[in-house]
Formats: sequence, C-alpha cells, structure tokens
Amino acid sequence: MNRQTQKRLLGVAALVIAAAIWQIIAEYVVGRSFILPSVTDVASAFVTLLESGTLVADIVVSLEHFGIGLLLDPIIEILRPIPPLAWIPFAIIWFGLTTQAAGFVIFVGAFFPILTATYTAFRSVPKVFVEAGKVLGCDTSFELIRYVALPAAIPAIASGIRIAMGVGWMCLVAAEMFGVSRSGLGYQLWHNYYLHQMPNVVVYMLILGLAGLIIDRIFRNYVDGQLLRWHAGEVA
Repeated sequence: MNRQTQKRLLGVAALVIAAAIWQIIAEYVVGRSFILPSVTDVASAFVTLLESGTLVADIVVSLEHFGIGLLLDPIIEILRPIPPLAWIPFAIIWFGLTTQAAGFVIFVGAFFPILTATYTAFRSVPKVFVEAGKVLGCDTSFELIRYVALPAAIPAIASGIRIAMGVGWMCLVAAEMFGVSRSGLGYQLWHNYYLHQMPNVVVYMLILGLAGLIIDRIFRNYVDGQLLRWHAGEVA
C-alpha cells in the first residue's frame, strides 16, 4: 500500500469516526433532532429532498443566481470607475442640449453609489434576523425582504442615497457648465465667469450650496421621521 492510498484511507476513517461520534451524541446525549439532528436524520432528509426534486431545483436556482452575479460584476466594476462627466459627450450626442442630457449625467453619477450601498446593506443583514423572520411567520422570499431585510438595510441605503444626491448635485453643476444645457445655475455660473461678473458667480455658488443643503435636510428629516422611526423606538 503506497503513501497516497494510506492518506486517503486515513481521511475516510476520520470521516467515519466523526460521523459515528456525531450519531452517538445526537441520538444518546442530546436526544432531540431539533437541537442536533443525527447522521441518519440528515441522510434521510437528503434522500427525501433529492427524490422530491426540491434539492436539485434549489441548486439550479442558486447556480443561476451565482452565474448572473459573475456576469454582472465585471461589467459593473468596469463602468463604476468611469467619472460621470466622461459621459457628457455621449449625453449631448444622444439627447442634445436638453434637460434629458443633464438628467442622464446625474443618473450616471448617482446610480453607482446607490447600487453599492444597497448591495452592501443587503449583504450585511444579520442571518439571525432572517431566521427570526422565518420563525415569526415570514414564509416567502418577498415577505423576508419586505419585513426583515429591507428595514434592516434602510439606514445604509439612505446613507448611500445621501451620498448619491451630493454626487448628482455636483454632476448637475458640471454638466451645465460644460454645455449640456443652455440654462440653470451651473450654466449661469460659468457664463458670468466668462463675463467677468465675479459677484454674480459668488451669488450662484452660494445658491448652489444653500439649495444642496436644503435638499439634503429635507431628505434626512423625511428618512429619520418616516423610515427610521423604529431607531428611536417609535411605532409607525
């Protein structure tokens, strides 16, 4: 018997011993399959799920989700680092000097912060929350998302939206300054600079800052007062 075969036999023997210990503890020490199912319980459940087709179907769905994730991830990771202002030439070509062009640049700037925050927020939902939701009656994926995952993820999503609003506001000003639109605060700021009307430039700068502050405060007050009332122990 060569050395490689000995290693394999030792590995199999270790698995058999571990399974035997598991079976003895589960059946004679614990005695409750709810707390610790035995090896035979698990094997029986495996055969039942396999025969019913449930296990195979779940494996296929999970592999499908995994495949979609692998397909989208490189696309997103390639597009995400592109500065939003780099899309201005295409915005002008596709939409002309219109409000839609400015809106497209703002969308590109705001989309990825929201996407990243939402993805991270849902990935960070504690597993114990999901298990508690199932115990309390959330039987479907929609119910788990609606009543468990979404409320737990809202604080991080709201933070991502606030960041996206700031980025979008900067993109709005830059897009107007680069000629996506023939009007607007950013356009007038740049136009007055060309006219050497610096007092007017400062006026538009202050208005931009004040408007951004007001929008952020309104959003934050709405989120804190409506969506995150449970943080303060209030009941909706």
